[in-house]
Amino acid sequence: MRMYDAHNHIQQNSLRPHLLSVLDQCEQSDIVGSVVNGTCEADWDAVLALAHSRPWIVPSFGYHPWYLERASAQWCDTLKGYLDQTPAAIGEIGLDGAVTGPSLVIQEQFFLAQLEIAAKRNLPVSIHCVKAWRRLIELLSTHDLPRCGFLVHSYTGSRELITQLTKLGAYFSCPGSLLATSKAEKLAVFRTVPRDRLLIETDAPEQCLPEELERYTLRKDNVRRLNHPANLIVVYHKLAELLAIPLTELSAQVEQNFCRLFRSDGAKTPPFQN
Repeated sequence: MRMYDAHNHIQQNSLRPHLLSVLDQCEQSDIVGSVVNGTCEADWDAVLALAHSRPWIVPSFGYHPWYLERASAQWCDTLKGYLDQTPAAIGEIGLDGAVTGPSLVIQEQFFLAQLEIAAKRNLPVSIHCVKAWRRLIELLSTHDLPRCGFLVHSYTGSRELITQLTKLGAYFSCPGSLLATSKAEKLAVFRTVPRDRLLIETDAPEQCLPEELERYTLRKDNVRRLNHPANLIVVYHKLAELLAIPLTELSAQVEQNFCRLFRSDGAKTPPFQN
C-alpha cells in the first residue's frame, strides 16, 4: 500500500536525534509522499535539506501565524528565493484567533502575501485555521487562489464549512489525533468530506495518536511523547473503518487526491513534475 502524508513538520529539532531512523522507518512503511511544512525562516533550510535527501519528500515553505514576530524585513524575498530553488508548496500559513499575538490584522497581511505568491505560481497551499473560519472564507472568496487548490490541514471545522471550502478548491486532511475518543464528534464531521477532497496527515511530531493506537513510539528526553510519522498507517486503517470502505479503496483515493493537489508521483518522479 502506497501512503501519503499531506502535512507534517519532521524538520523540527525535537526529531533531530531520531531523524535518520524515522526516515528509514517511513520508507519501510511504504510512505511514498510526504509534505514537510516550514513554519518560519529559521527552519526553511532544514526543510530544503530533507527534500534533497529523500525523493519522496515534498518541501513546503511558509510563515506560520504563531511565528510572525520572528520575520525579517526581507522575509517575502527570502521565501521566493526558496521557491525558486526547488519545486515546492507554500505552507504552513493561516489565521489563528486563539493566540494572544500577533494580531489577526498582522496575520492577514502575511497570509495574503503568501496566498498571492501561491496564486501567481499555481502552488498548493497548506492552511492552518483556528477560530477564524468566517474571516478565512471571506479572504479566500475575495482573492486569487492557486488553480491546483489548497489544503485545510487537520480540519476541525463544521459540516457547513466543508461545502463552502470545497467550492473554493479545498482539500481536507485528517490527523491521527482525531482518533481520540474525545474527538469523536469532530471525526464524525470529517466523515462528510467529499471523497475526492480527502487526505491524511500526521502533523508529526505534533498531534500524537491515542497512545494505545501507536505502532511506532518516540520520546523526547525519554519523557514527552512525539508523534512518529510512520504512524500514518494507523490513520489509514482507522479512517477506512470509519468510512466503511476497503483499505485499498481509501488508499487509491488518497493517492489520487494527493497527486492531484501536489502534482507528485511519490518516489518515482520528482514532486510537481508536469
